[in-house]
Amino acid sequence: MNTKSSLITGALLIGLAAIASAKPLAGQRYLKEAKISLQQARATALHVLPGGRIVTQELERERGGSGLRYSFDIRVGHGLREVGVDAKTGKVLENSVEGPHHD
Repeated sequence: MNTKSSLITGALLIGLAAIASAKPLAGQRYLKEAKISLQQARATALHVLPGGRIVTQELERERGGSGLRYSFDIRVGHGLREVGVDAKTGKVLENSVEGPHHD
């Protein structure tokens, strides 16, 4: 296998590991209302924080945007960030640092 193939294979394995390590989706009862899939929202959140790893994910009703959002806690280095993605438009609604007592 050449170097380019090895790099691509490694990147795919890291991506699959990140998907497998996330907990199940809280708020699944809202999925039928979402226009954006969980996979699309995850890709958007990880695009905002490349190299991050999703540690929690939730679909919730919250003010702002359409009122329905995917919320991801993403580990980046030693820090934790929350990224919110509108479940109807795919727009990033939040990208903030999570404090030490996040819920």
